[in-house]
Amino acid sequence: MLVITKTAELEAVCRKIAAQPFVAVDTEFMRETTYWPKLCLIQAAAPGVEAVIDPLSADIDLKPFFEVMANEAVLKVFHAARQDLEIFLNLSGSLPKPLFDTQIAAMACGYGDTVAYDALVQQVLKRRLDKSSRFTDWSRRPLSENQLTYALADVTHLRDIYPRMHDKLAKDNRLHWLDEEHANLSNPAIYDTTPEKAWERLKLRKTTADYVLGLQVAAAWRERQAQQRDVPRGRIVKDEALYEIAEHRPKNAADFDRMRAVPRGFGNSRAAQDLIHALDRAFADPDRPVYKHTRPPPLPSSVGPTVELLKVLLRYEADENGVAPRLIASASDVEAIAANDDADVGALRGWRREVFGERALALKHGKLALKLKNGKVAVEDN
Repeated sequence: MLVITKTAELEAVCRKIAAQPFVAVDTEFMRETTYWPKLCLIQAAAPGVEAVIDPLSADIDLKPFFEVMANEAVLKVFHAARQDLEIFLNLSGSLPKPLFDTQIAAMACGYGDTVAYDALVQQVLKRRLDKSSRFTDWSRRPLSENQLTYALADVTHLRDIYPRMHDKLAKDNRLHWLDEEHANLSNPAIYDTTPEKAWERLKLRKTTADYVLGLQVAAAWRERQAQQRDVPRGRIVKDEALYEIAEHRPKNAADFDRMRAVPRGFGNSRAAQDLIHALDRAFADPDRPVYKHTRPPPLPSSVGPTVELLKVLLRYEADENGVAPRLIASASDVEAIAANDDADVGALRGWRREVFGERALALKHGKLALKLKNGKVAVEDN
């Protein structure tokens, strides 16, 4: 097996990959004890080329591989790409492009919703994956031949899956069905770790302006602490502690001691004092933005039955077209269509409207009927 540990070796492999139309890519990383994922291995397989790259080698510079990831003449094939993309963005400052995510493509090919990689390999290639090295500590060296074989298989199978999925989607004129999802993956904003935006990942338990401000400050403080110390967010304080801090707005060590989710003794730490000062500054700032919660208008009670009928139609059309329902429409899309013929939702645009949206509006206005025939749902024109 070719394990790349030197920059010159990587440059040679990258030249071969750059001459191919696509490359399948996967990574192995560790982040159980860190905030930033620690890249431990890169696997790559293109037609006639396959390699395992050791980013932990002291003799390697990953720049040639990052250049391949930025080369728009080479399609990058991933499965469930988001975490891999985040790693490349953190290390190189840019996202790999263009992309093809086989987990997204699987939804358009009828292989199910968020299908796991081993299940996709079984369905498409009729092969079973060896899972014996699944829980490897990829940061340890040396890696065994079995571990390296396991890692490389993730991309050699992917290299074989991609042409089949691409050809199926092209034949069915469905390649463009993936454009929106791939564009979302390629949006740097979804990987943004700016501390001031950390609160947006949390579910609001209250919507008063003071509570939200406290949560914003506490979440930003935790994010900075985690980034600076390179530890998981939960090692600083748990989410539950952030909610308590937002609720009670501690002003001294004793206030922290009365909180159930805050570790004992935390109030006497320098970090706690930093948090208190951050809260004081935010609440004393006369120019601070004031959060105003806007609730979407409630659905009219009369649309409830319509929503349920549209859900049945969505499942029917998904089965008829061999596509995962989630790729066509979300639950909120269905509710919006039930309430408004002109709802600004994806299910009423582009291919989704052709597959489901037009039929949904027809059903809503009595131009279609849902019936049971031999225990199965059928759709008929009225």
